[in-house]
Amino acid sequence: MSSLPDIVVHSPVDGRVVGTLAAHNTDDVVAAFARARRAQAEWAAVPVRKRAKIGKRMHDYVLDNQSRLMDIIQAETGKNRAGAFEEVLDVAVTARHYGFTAEKLLRPKRVRGPLPIIHKTVVQRAPVGVVGFIAPWNYPLSFAVADVIPALIAGNGVILKPDSRTPHTALSAAELLLKAGIPDGLLHVLPGHGIEVGQAIAENCDYLMFTGSTSTGRVLGAKAGERLVGYTAELSGKNPMIVLPGCNMERAIRGARRAAFSSAGQMCISSERILVHKDIYDEFKTRFVADVKSMAVGAGSSWEIDMGCLYAPEQVERMDKIVTDAVDKGAVLLTGGHALPNLGPSFYAPTVLEGITDQMILGSEEVFGPVVYLEQIDSIDDAIEKANNTDYGLNVSIFGPRAQAWKLAQHMHAGTVGINDGYAAAWGSVHAPMGGWKISGIGRRHGDTGLTSFTEERTVAEQRFISSFSQKPEDWTGNTFADTMTKGLKLAKHFLR
Repeated sequence: MSSLPDIVVHSPVDGRVVGTLAAHNTDDVVAAFARARRAQAEWAAVPVRKRAKIGKRMHDYVLDNQSRLMDIIQAETGKNRAGAFEEVLDVAVTARHYGFTAEKLLRPKRVRGPLPIIHKTVVQRAPVGVVGFIAPWNYPLSFAVADVIPALIAGNGVILKPDSRTPHTALSAAELLLKAGIPDGLLHVLPGHGIEVGQAIAENCDYLMFTGSTSTGRVLGAKAGERLVGYTAELSGKNPMIVLPGCNMERAIRGARRAAFSSAGQMCISSERILVHKDIYDEFKTRFVADVKSMAVGAGSSWEIDMGCLYAPEQVERMDKIVTDAVDKGAVLLTGGHALPNLGPSFYAPTVLEGITDQMILGSEEVFGPVVYLEQIDSIDDAIEKANNTDYGLNVSIFGPRAQAWKLAQHMHAGTVGINDGYAAAWGSVHAPMGGWKISGIGRRHGDTGLTSFTEERTVAEQRFISSFSQKPEDWTGNTFADTMTKGLKLAKHFLR
């Protein structure tokens, strides 16, 4: 084990020690990869139908153990009960999806060869080997397990580094995966310090998946590029919500509150800026601010709590810095903007501002906290320009008349767009891909790609009846062969698509 200090996990709610774990080091990572490769070779030979049962079983185990899992998630993150349950749902739905679709997605696919009958061409899929996962603290169950499941079903081994703030959630999920039937040695959960374990995973994996900041994603992407291994990353966002005339105002307000303050805003797809049409701006502002003021902030397992805490006291200091910077430069604080020390060291009031400019931290950087701002828009074109005026492109939500919202969605530079919803519909659509445009990510989770990205494609083509497609028969002249092939190709254009 590592000579580095042990990992001591503190609850952000009250600072109490949740648990202490030994930190793994580079040698542990290398040994885990060696063991996983041995197990993976046998696992890849198991029929897909049998491997897919892992997903179906995991669906049930996660739901059956939801209370215990939610308790651990809340202890390590400080999020409210509804936020913890959201993670349980995500893992269950994703596990079920790949449990039922993997066999079809991984089945050899017959494709057309150069000439019908003469050629038989099949595309096969094989696991990449051992996949490295580096998971964040904000959704310690979802991002530690939901993508690991399809990687395992695809026939791979897995080395997972959970964030050092939330390792117990990942370890609890790994216990359920073992119960679901994955063989010993195939999955290794290695809590450790990022500078050592994360780098070792990136240097040894056959495919790398990361969820976290754009800055770290770039570093890991460079390492994956240097090694020429596949890489998927879901990174930072500066996500807009657009509110249009004709929307269901009550629904828009509820949606904005959830989109901005779920998990205390510590979610890459959270809405950090709400663009409201000038014709309804005053009404929306008045009602939204009143709604935010009514939010119940606190800790515990009560489902009546609307928002929990931030992940650490230093994040409270960061929120104060961001809000103070905005107000000092002319922004208007509409509600919140202060810590809630009576609740605990990591609690911050849900905060709403207006009058934000690009010169303010809030106007230019991802906040990753319970701070959102309102901004007027004059028209649809103005909404498009302001929504897309960012280097990020992860998620957009639009509240308005359906036809208008669907049309507007086509202009959004983002990987997901929610219509009359903040983020949950797109996130829960596991049949569809999810990921970021621009500097918000590379690759996709969910959908077919969420499984097939963990495989390599192999094309197998058989030549039948003739010696070679591109070589003339011995008794033909070159011109005869070329003329015949040319006429055949021109004719085939009308029949082969």
